[in-house]
Amino acid sequence: MAQYLVLIYEDEAAWAAGGPAAEAVSKGHAEFGREHAEVVLGGNALQPTGTATTIRDGVVTDGPFAETKEALGGYYLIEADDLDQALAIAKEVPTLAGGVEVRPVLVLG
Repeated sequence: MAQYLVLIYEDEAAWAAGGPAAEAVSKGHAEFGREHAEVVLGGNALQPTGTATTIRDGVVTDGPFAETKEALGGYYLIEADDLDQALAIAKEVPTLAGGVEVRPVLVLG
């Protein structure tokens, strides 16, 4: 089994607006977690990019690394037999107005 990080990108303005759609996606994440409990090793939602602090070349600045329409809003760490299985699982991650990126975890050593 290999590990994959499923990065969830969303439009922060859509989340900030809230409403029934955002509530449905939140409930969808709870359902996703229950349905895939055997392969989800961890995950979290992240605070908005306005809370980010960036360090570049030792210099600390407030704000995100880059300004984008879609921002990293959360992630799941999953375990799967291969990329095809990881993608099948990731297709079920609910999103409001964004998408997901699947990346294999690099095993060092």
